Amino acid sequence: MKFIAIIIILAFSVSSFGNTITVGKDKSITSISKGVALAKNGDTVKVYPGFYREGRITVTKQITLIGINFPVIDGQKKFENLVVSGSNIKIMGFHFIDSKHSSSEDYSAINIIDATNIIIENNKITNAHFGIHIANSTFCTVKGNDIVGQAVSEQSAGNGIHIWKSSHAFITNNHIQGHRDGIYFEFVTDSEIRNNKSENNIRYGLHFMFSHNNYYAYNTFRKNGAGVAVMYTHHVRMEHNIFEQNWGTASYAILLKDITDSWIINNQFISNTIGIFMEGCNRIDVKKNIFSKNGWAMKVQANCVDNVITNNNFKSNTFDISTNGTMVSSSFEYNYWDKYEGYDLNKDGIGDITYHPVSMYSMIIEQNPNALILLRSFMVTLLDKAEKALPTLTPENLVDRKPKMKPFQL
Repeated sequence: MKFIAIIIILAFSVSSFGNTITVGKDKSITSISKGVALAKNGDTVKVYPGFYREGRITVTKQITLIGINFPVIDGQKKFENLVVSGSNIKIMGFHFIDSKHSSSEDYSAINIIDATNIIIENNKITNAHFGIHIANSTFCTVKGNDIVGQAVSEQSAGNGIHIWKSSHAFITNNHIQGHRDGIYFEFVTDSEIRNNKSENNIRYGLHFMFSHNNYYAYNTFRKNGAGVAVMYTHHVRMEHNIFEQNWGTASYAILLKDITDSWIINNQFISNTIGIFMEGCNRIDVKKNIFSKNGWAMKVQANCVDNVITNNNFKSNTFDISTNGTMVSSSFEYNYWDKYEGYDLNKDGIGDITYHPVSMYSMIIEQNPNALILLRSFMVTLLDKAEKALPTLTPENLVDRKPKMKPFQL
């Protein structure tokens, strides 16, 4: 993403040669809209503390709009707070509150449309329908914003950061909570989501569809209603993220649907209903992840092909692997399984006997979810022991032939 930073630096270098216009309740200019109207390309509009109720403010010039000590731009629940269109625009240091809400329109606190080289940095957004909405735009940076919604249902709520039909976005160091989806990508390419915290959202902490060649790293997704969803996408790389406490009957740390040629590496899946659910996924590398204290570490459906699950740690999960078929076309090897009871006579760190991570009981639950009531019963323990001795119901080819004796360190 270095090229994005270079372009942004060059784009905004001209602003240092512009004039500065000051706006404040005790200044000669008391309206943000008027200050923007007076500004020319390259100017800076500096806004001092206060409440500004001006309806919808529109910025189309190549300017920097800076708030001092977070002046409040109040949408009064009747207006979008700010609309940005054009190029080389920077917005920072404001507190946006009470944007207009609607169940049919995508009103937002900050609406960016048909734009390029935009920076939205270090703002606060409270009680917005959509926090930041970006459409048909390129090279937009959303950095260091605190976005807090008050969503009560999916139907009446918008997303924290919503990006549609755009490319080369850089989303970093934001904190999003209380929205429908924390971060939403649709038809977004060549973009990066890094170091964000998305938690306590009604549906997904991160939700993206038809969004290819993207990179997601060092984010935390915690206590979201349905976890994270990745759909109809190829060439996605997810690394060093933390997925934790995403609990619910239809909740996943990550739901992968129709994903191809992607990588899930060095992530932590801790205390989720399901760590990774894979459906219709092909050629995905799942490597060096930690799965701990989940209900199911992974559910790999039978329509998944040529995925490689290797060098992962599976510890303290109720079920490590589950599937809905008898034939599995993905490979498992060099994983650490805390339930493995094998031995290593030659001391090479690899178990001398293979490990079948799918238990008979997990297969029964897949067919009859009500059987979960028998969890941890003595009868289930006997059934699983018998299945390990003489496998008949579990997939014969879902096996780790080279299980590790010790976990790796992330």
